[in-house]
Amino acid sequence: MHFLRSLVFNFATYCGSFFSTLLALPTLIMPKKAMQWLARMLGFYIIFCVRFIINTKIIFKGLENIPKDRKFFVASAHQSICETFVFNAILNAPIFIVKAELFKIPFYGWCIKKLGFIGTHREKVTKDHLIFLEKTAEAINKETSPLIIFPQGTRVKNNERVPLKRGVSRIYEKAKVACIPVKLNTGDVWPRDSFFRFPGEIYIEFKKPIEPGLNMNDFMNKLEKEIYD
Repeated sequence: MHFLRSLVFNFATYCGSFFSTLLALPTLIMPKKAMQWLARMLGFYIIFCVRFIINTKIIFKGLENIPKDRKFFVASAHQSICETFVFNAILNAPIFIVKAELFKIPFYGWCIKKLGFIGTHREKVTKDHLIFLEKTAEAINKETSPLIIFPQGTRVKNNERVPLKRGVSRIYEKAKVACIPVKLNTGDVWPRDSFFRFPGEIYIEFKKPIEPGLNMNDFMNKLEKEIYD
C-alpha cells in the first residue's frame, strides 16, 4: 500500500508539473500575472495531492506574522520541493532565489525567468555576486511580491543542522526590510532523493519578523535559532 500510494502520488505530481509547464508556454508572451496564476494553481494542486493521495495534512502556523502593509522577505528552511509549491499557493506570487543553473533548463528556465526568479552562482564576493545582491535588494523594494530565499543552500533532512549561508545576512543588510523566518518539517513526508512519500502531518510555521537594524552576526544567530529551534 505504501509503495502504491507513493507511485500514484509521484505520477500525479510529475504529470501536473509537466502539463503546467506546457500550459505555461503560451503565457510567455502574456502579462506576468497569467503565469503567476498558473503557478499558484499548481501549488493548490500539489497541496490537494498531498492531502488526499498520501493522507497528509498541511498545518500552517503563524500566518498572522506575514506583514500585509510593508515590505519583507522570507528566509525558509528547505527540506523538500514541497515548500516551493506551497509558497506559490499561499503567498502573493513569490519570487524565489534559485541556483543559476536552473535557468538553463529548457521550458522550465524560461518560465522562472518570466516569473522574475533571481539566480545565484556562489557565496564568494565576486562581481557577479555583488550584482546579485543589488538585484535582490532592488526586487524586494520594488516588487509587490515577497522574495523567498533558502539560506541552507540546499535541501536538508529534518533535524539536520547545517550552517546557514551568509548571503542572507547581506540581503537583510542591503534591503533594510523585515525577514520572516520559516520553520518546517516537509522532509519527513516528502524526503529528498526518495521514491517513497510518508503519511503524517506537515507543519509550516511563519515566525515573528526579524526587524531591520541588527548587525549581520546577530541577525544570523537569530535566524538560525528561529529556523532550527
